Amino acid sequence: MSRVAIQVEGLGKQYRVGHAHGPRTLREDLVDLARIPLRRAKRGASLEDGTVWALRDVSLEVQQGEVVGIIGGNGAGKSTLLKILSRIVAPTEGWARIEGRVGSLLEAGTGFHSELTGRENVYMSGAILGMRRAEITRKFDEIVAFADIGPFLDTPVKRYSSGMQVRLAFAVAAHLEPEVLIVDEVLAVGDAEFQRKCLGRMQDVSRGDGRTVLFVSHNMDAVQRLCDRAVLVERGRLVASGTTAGVVGQYLARANAPSSAGAWIDLSSVERTGNGVARSVKARYWSDLDAAGCRPYSDGPLTVRLAIEAAGACTISSLAVTLYDTMGTKLVNADTIALGHTLRLDPGEHHVTLRIPELHLNPGVYIMGFWLAGPLATVYDFVPTGFELEVVPQLSPGLGRAPGDDGLVTCRLELVESD
Repeated sequence: MSRVAIQVEGLGKQYRVGHAHGPRTLREDLVDLARIPLRRAKRGASLEDGTVWALRDVSLEVQQGEVVGIIGGNGAGKSTLLKILSRIVAPTEGWARIEGRVGSLLEAGTGFHSELTGRENVYMSGAILGMRRAEITRKFDEIVAFADIGPFLDTPVKRYSSGMQVRLAFAVAAHLEPEVLIVDEVLAVGDAEFQRKCLGRMQDVSRGDGRTVLFVSHNMDAVQRLCDRAVLVERGRLVASGTTAGVVGQYLARANAPSSAGAWIDLSSVERTGNGVARSVKARYWSDLDAAGCRPYSDGPLTVRLAIEAAGACTISSLAVTLYDTMGTKLVNADTIALGHTLRLDPGEHHVTLRIPELHLNPGVYIMGFWLAGPLATVYDFVPTGFELEVVPQLSPGLGRAPGDDGLVTCRLELVESD
């Protein structure tokens, strides 16, 4: 019989915004009074008193050994929820109860002392988790091997890169045997190989050791591979809970607005991960035919023009166009890495045109995203849910299929022989 590992009832967190700490002057009070109508017009009644609810009336129950994904847009309240569960901040209302030790990884170097070495921080983090020195020593070599920081083990953490800090922090949190592991999307700082290692380790922790995992990510592929179920948070409230596929489908349906073929689509504010060395800032797409408003058709071509903003001189080794269905399953990953071609960019905005000669997708609505990576698979920018793209039927003989047919992918068929 399973037991409850995490129980949350009516949880809420309120913050005060726009106010400095310390004594206030009459002039400041008068200025604030004059701003009330403007705040009402711009922000609405929820901020008239200078407060905002980052989280409100959230109730949740997680069984021991479950892996639960927490998804939602930027500012939805996901990180606030994890901070409360990690006992970093106190709730304004409601309560949360967690059974057992908690290992949290909410940002690079979580819980580390910058002046201490990597070795010293491993022992300090273990002690904070309530482990004895002998337990930490038993796991020490495994932690160092996973983090892959051997040559820098006795170097102060303040000299580590953000990626090195994340590797060590995750290794400590995952190997020192907490009953509950809480992971925010700091893994995006690492390279692709390290992300695969982390996902594999979280699977081992949950399925092999029976421990509980809360996982926040914008990578819907990772959420669907790892999580038993998911919850969706919007504007501080829990709006959906259920199977991973179902909740991811709701999130993608809410997050993506229909787009028009041929028009530029702004990507500057969409959900993304990566270190920001280069970013996808806008895109447009079209078919090579004028039919159906230039929208792509089954079996037909798809052309994409992508605007990339480089923060500095950089090399892009992998530039991919991705397509997902509305349940978050990746269907297409068209990557320049297969061409052996790299892009060398100077600081500023650059335009790249990409073409998929044959799309092979049946009519329907899909989600287009983009992936930019540098040497050694360093993730510059990953936009999993950029915008919706509609594939339309092409009823000319030999091109596409009629609407209503089953399946996702169209394959060309040749009749070789007939008796």
